[in-house]
Amino acid sequence: MPQVPQTFDALAVRTWCGLALRALGRAREEIDAINVYPVADGDTGTNLYLTLESAAAAVEAVFAGHEAVAAPAPGAAGAGGVPLADAVRAMAHGALIGARGNSGTILAQLLRGMAQVLAADGETDHTDGRGLGLALRNAADSARGAVAHPVEGTVLTVASAAADAACGVEGDCGAVALAAYAGAGVALTATTGQLAVLERAGVVDAGGRGLVAVLAALVETFTGEAPGPSTAPPGPHGPGEEATPAPAGATVSAGTPAAAPADAGAGAGQDHGADAVGACGDGGAEDGHPAFEVIYLLEAEDAAVDRLRDRLDALGDSLVVVGGDGLWNVHVHVDDAGAAVEAGVEAGRPYRIRITHFGLGDAHTGAGAGRVPRERTQRAVVAVVPGEGLAGLYTEAGATTVLARPDEPPASGELVEAVRRAHAREVVLLPNDADLRHTAAAAAEQARAEGVRVALIPTRSAVQGIAALAVHEPERRFDEDVVAMTSAAGATRYAEVTVAERQSWTMAGICQAGDVLGLVDGDVAVIGTDVTATAETVLDRMLAAGGEMVTLVLGDEAPESIAAHLEARVRESYLAVDTVVYRGGRQGALLLIGVE
Repeated sequence: MPQVPQTFDALAVRTWCGLALRALGRAREEIDAINVYPVADGDTGTNLYLTLESAAAAVEAVFAGHEAVAAPAPGAAGAGGVPLADAVRAMAHGALIGARGNSGTILAQLLRGMAQVLAADGETDHTDGRGLGLALRNAADSARGAVAHPVEGTVLTVASAAADAACGVEGDCGAVALAAYAGAGVALTATTGQLAVLERAGVVDAGGRGLVAVLAALVETFTGEAPGPSTAPPGPHGPGEEATPAPAGATVSAGTPAAAPADAGAGAGQDHGADAVGACGDGGAEDGHPAFEVIYLLEAEDAAVDRLRDRLDALGDSLVVVGGDGLWNVHVHVDDAGAAVEAGVEAGRPYRIRITHFGLGDAHTGAGAGRVPRERTQRAVVAVVPGEGLAGLYTEAGATTVLARPDEPPASGELVEAVRRAHAREVVLLPNDADLRHTAAAAAEQARAEGVRVALIPTRSAVQGIAALAVHEPERRFDEDVVAMTSAAGATRYAEVTVAERQSWTMAGICQAGDVLGLVDGDVAVIGTDVTATAETVLDRMLAAGGEMVTLVLGDEAPESIAAHLEARVRESYLAVDTVVYRGGRQGALLLIGVE
């Protein structure tokens, strides 16, 4: 048997995240299919997976940052001397910023609740079995407190049962995790009879099903073995029948199937519930449900968030607000999406705003209840873009976009979701960032496994993506189109102008914090003090090798006069070279430059 952690240390956090992500990956489609409450439009499994993928990536980043440490830091445990507090806080933060849907938002709060106990300062640590029980208790309580109107028969019920069972046993982390998993399984089976809509469909709660998979991974983390499945008799339990730790008519372990809906159409769609419903009642919430799901991250003080809860609670239902320490994830279902966003603006600074219309459904799930599946298009382009302005440009050109904000690169699951949203038989994927090549490759492989023909063009900048998109012709044969787009991207040199955040060694010498940097093809080529002068030097170097078209993409913080200055420079010094200017919004770099 491979070596397993004996206490809840940083290595255990890393192992758990990895195992849980794989478990949710295996169970994703099955969990999506059983989401029927309160809206039969669910991608609960997908949302849980994306949330945990963000958490796992944050943990891996912490380990990567400690790889150079020669000796473990005080209080550290696990590879690279990573302190437990760093690992669990990264896990919680990653889940918070990557949370998707009701289910993902509540999972983020569950992980945050665990982190608050495991990372707490004090004379006594909480890395043993008793500490794990306390962490699960705090997780369940904090998740319940984050929901405006908790409903039983959801993931909240399953989390509370897991915590009750964990706190009722003595032993090491493996024993406590196993008790939590068993308790969650019993509660999950019972959800079928707790909500009428679940009983009609003959399924268990989808969010609870996902939590059972996550707890199974916790058991495997501390025992080295996945817990054995427990089988329940088919169909919902009748009065007086004893529930066993498995969904009705199914087997529960990490990634194994649960019952499918009695009406196959009722289970298709997107996760907008199954977890935390506002004032929807216990079933029948499908009729008259609000039209929009609104999700955003919010930087705000606690007092402002309290007022925001009251405001949003009056606007709609399914309200979940999680987070703390100035950063929050807000989720609500409303008819007036604009009012929900405006409430966030009044409370603080909302960003990464996502608005989904329930009636439209998601491309990857086909029809919702009673809807005819939408026919796939032949070909689509999916592109990662660094700012809202470029997102609009790419969208106008027909691409499906994934927004990458500074220091928040998208995970592979988000790219896969965009491929599904494009709903095409053939997809051209443009990562537009050299650092995203492995993420994009993983997404392409997953999409291919789902039957989509995917070509990955290794664009390293958004300006290369613009060049590729300009020659895209869906009517051509797929291979010919990909070759033409690849050629156009490869013929485009790219550069950016940005500001150094710290002192660093570069190819052009040592830069200081606040210096203006000009990067050409990914390497620092110019260090200056003035943005416009540095940009001009970069542009001259690029055009020294020739060029026919200059593309300038301005960030929000670029000087107002820079575009006119550079256009004049090209017009006066380089014959037969055209210039086009776009506004990229909050794209990280002050300026992107492309020369074709």
